Amino acid sequence: MELSLARVDYLQVGVTAQKTMRLLPASGRKATQKVVVGDQDGVITCFGIKKGEAVPVFKTLPGQKIARLELGGALNTPQEKIFVATGSEVRGFTKRGKQFLSFETNLTESIKAMHISGADLFLCASYIYNHYCDCKDRHYYLSGDKINDVLCLPVQKVNCITPVLACQDRVLRVLQGSDLLYEVEVPGPPTVLALKNGNGGDSGEEIVYGTSDGKLGLTQITGTKPVHKCEVGNNKKRGGILCIDSFDILGDGVKELLVGRDDGTLEIYNFQSADDLVLQYDHALPESITSVQGGCVGKDGHDEILVCTYSGWLTGLTTEPVHREGGSGEELKLSQEMQSKISSLRNELQHLQMKVLQEREKYQQSSQSSTAISSVPAFNVNDKFTLNKDDASYSLILEVQTAIDNVLVQSDVPLDLLDVDKNSAVVSFSSCDSEPNSNFLLATYRCQANTMRLELKVRSIEGQYGTLQAYITPKIQPKTCQVHQYQIKPLSLHQRTHSIDHDRPMNTLTLKGQFSFAEIHSWVVFCLPEVPEKTPAGESITFYFQNTFLGTQLESTYRKGEGCFKSDNISTISILKDVLSKEATKRKINLNISYDINEESVRHTLKLIHPKLEYQQLLAKKVHLIDALRELQVHEGNVDFLLPKYRSILEEADQLLEEYKRQPAHLERLYGMITDLFIDKFKFKGTNVKSKVPLLLETLDGCDQDGLIAFFDTA
Repeated sequence: MELSLARVDYLQVGVTAQKTMRLLPASGRKATQKVVVGDQDGVITCFGIKKGEAVPVFKTLPGQKIARLELGGALNTPQEKIFVATGSEVRGFTKRGKQFLSFETNLTESIKAMHISGADLFLCASYIYNHYCDCKDRHYYLSGDKINDVLCLPVQKVNCITPVLACQDRVLRVLQGSDLLYEVEVPGPPTVLALKNGNGGDSGEEIVYGTSDGKLGLTQITGTKPVHKCEVGNNKKRGGILCIDSFDILGDGVKELLVGRDDGTLEIYNFQSADDLVLQYDHALPESITSVQGGCVGKDGHDEILVCTYSGWLTGLTTEPVHREGGSGEELKLSQEMQSKISSLRNELQHLQMKVLQEREKYQQSSQSSTAISSVPAFNVNDKFTLNKDDASYSLILEVQTAIDNVLVQSDVPLDLLDVDKNSAVVSFSSCDSEPNSNFLLATYRCQANTMRLELKVRSIEGQYGTLQAYITPKIQPKTCQVHQYQIKPLSLHQRTHSIDHDRPMNTLTLKGQFSFAEIHSWVVFCLPEVPEKTPAGESITFYFQNTFLGTQLESTYRKGEGCFKSDNISTISILKDVLSKEATKRKINLNISYDINEESVRHTLKLIHPKLEYQQLLAKKVHLIDALRELQVHEGNVDFLLPKYRSILEEADQLLEEYKRQPAHLERLYGMITDLFIDKFKFKGTNVKSKVPLLLETLDGCDQDGLIAFFDTA
């Protein structure tokens, strides 16, 4: 069935966090629903729509920023009580705006996630989960990594309380009381959880999850083990998933899945079969979608999807036709309605322009007085710095509540800036002196009008670590700027994984010394991404990692006084040895370092690198031939006389140039990795082979895999 939705902008509140907008239950079968939204100014706004205009029901005073908003009430009754999490407190309001609950929890951190089921309240801070019943503490759990969302299976269907935590380490943790029942491995860091069809499906055990790298999945949480139903990849390279809802927008009696992403994409999926999700519709908005709900808001009898964006816009995608069909009387009525709306909008615009002029004059007068105090306007920045597994690059996403003027990017370590298709900003590079100031990158992105979200891509070099800084200047007066810093770690291209291949040839690095569990954990956090900052519970811990560029792996096991690191890439072991030694020296801790090098691992790593090297060398050769072949084509008129391989280069010229442009310095990076591998292999033997590097680089051009391995063996 073809879906046609029209966009309507209703109202703008303050900046919003994830899952802070809900629709109150309708009073009648086809009646419109009230909207309730909480923002980061601490204001709860409840409104309805009458004749296309937002009519307020209630609005609270500003306070602490609202992290979550949920609806609750007695089980099997309309869920129309409003609960908000602010700081470590939960407040409850009636649908008329009267506060009936102020519950100060015993959490030492701010609440990040909340779920309500009848008298049961489930709260999560960064690492801590608490279950309260009638505001009395029942259960507690300390998670191994950050908790992003929490959910409980419907008690009416499963007859027991089964909380599910979405944790940053790519795991859903299923609890029973205060204990871990089991873990569910998922393909990315889960950011949001939702019940299938809003009620857990027929069994009440089915949950839908969305990940920060844009994947979507359906899993059944049984009493003993998980049953994976389906998974939808992110082939279109869209943003991470922030919100999910279920609603029958097609009107066919089956609920569709509504998905909101952090790049502003709204998607509608339907279940082709019980376990098969198919994309039916998508719509692009200019900023991230923090909440999505399906219901009837604008007009009786017309369903719609309501989304809330980061900057606080409440936007509807309605099934109500934009152009009404009917006789001349209805057309006249529509015209009068439109004219009156346009007239009121013009009056509002004139009033706002007058107010702006008055405030500007007032500011000018106060700034010129002898007692003037300069005030810097505050603005919110929503940022995200994540490693992409597909192309081994880091995405830096910056989102501001107002239009961005420019962003200056500076780094004290070598970085490659990669092209981003969605990025319309004009980039200019400044020359920088890397020697005295350690300044390797200086680039300015000048944004087009009304750009509120900017995405950049960078690729780092493992072994070189430091800081990337972004100076964000929005289009507000007086001019102001915020600086945000992002750490580039020594093993920056490694990503956490659930398991590794233990049959690979491994090199081992062992550390022993007078260090605590917390100290060695802080060193691992410094070296590797995606490691929780909080020291793990227990006496020892094991983490697995995979290099996103090469596919090599790392196993990290450590406890108080001892650490063991195993990798099939000798360069990874070399980087860890250097960095961990330096960190221990800073703290005046003596380390006893031993290593076991497996010669076979070098050949294994070269076999992983060589296909990528061969592909990039061939791509570079093809790109260098394109200009000459095009010139030949212009002079000769046709290219039938050319060999098929040269004709195919001309036919694929645009794609080849696009790929080459998208991956600058890719070949140089591979040369660098092979050179590091060569130096590191002999460094562990106590031999300096830097003088042989030029000979190695000569060998790399046109050398086959066996020849390269032979060079490493005979050098």
